[in-house]
Amino acid sequence: MENNNLKTIALNVRKNIIKMLIKAGSGHPGGSLSITDVLVCLFFNHLVHNPKDPLWEGRDRVILSKGHVCPALYAVLAESGYFPTDELWTLRQIGSRLQGHPAKDKGLPGIEISTGSLGQGLSVGVGIALGLKLDKKQNRVYVIMGDGEQEEGQIWEAVMAAGHYKLDNLTGIIDYNNLQIDGSVEEVMGISDLSEKYRAFRWNVIEIDGHNYDQINNAFKQAKEYKGKPTVIIAHTVKGKGVSFMENKAEWHGKVPKKEQLDMILKELEERV
Repeated sequence: MENNNLKTIALNVRKNIIKMLIKAGSGHPGGSLSITDVLVCLFFNHLVHNPKDPLWEGRDRVILSKGHVCPALYAVLAESGYFPTDELWTLRQIGSRLQGHPAKDKGLPGIEISTGSLGQGLSVGVGIALGLKLDKKQNRVYVIMGDGEQEEGQIWEAVMAAGHYKLDNLTGIIDYNNLQIDGSVEEVMGISDLSEKYRAFRWNVIEIDGHNYDQINNAFKQAKEYKGKPTVIIAHTVKGKGVSFMENKAEWHGKVPKKEQLDMILKELEERV
């Protein structure tokens, strides 16, 4: 898909993220907006999947380890045709399939595992990727993580295992927007140099601008072609991307705009994204 088409989809996704969060009255806009472009490129240009048959055995697996940014995943799944867009407006409601973190037991198509406790998604991804390797399957596994999530010890056990088993069917994606709930990632618990850490654990490392479509698409292509090591794509992004008063502000990690701000935000997204 051409970049202009991807950008149109990403604009719709960002609008729907804001709409559903305002309607729900709670949620996580900052990281949802920062990961949007990467998710759109993945689902519409690189992922092997079938929205009409979500459990198709030949599908690639996507694990949203940073489960709190599920509004972005839900909006992308709806754009992909997994379920009607109208269901987005049930986010965080009692009985909804769209919970505040992805919940496998709710039956929402496209959700591979329940996530939300940070640090666990990569371990599951390693297990799935290893199982697929042992079964000689061609499916790929993509795990989306946060930068603050890299502070979790379990991440590094999984990183070590993936490198040891040479899981070249596994791609980790880090949404590196430099902020977490308590402030700057480096101030809370410094993680740099992240690229050198992953290389030391025998990973192929690709660093990109997470809002540049050429770089995103090239990174996914390179990850597919690289053999003998897992790949991590470190995507440098802007928290709250597209909404000026949210951009690079830690306080927008987990609070939502007011209803009266909706029209202004949607107009700004049209102009800036």
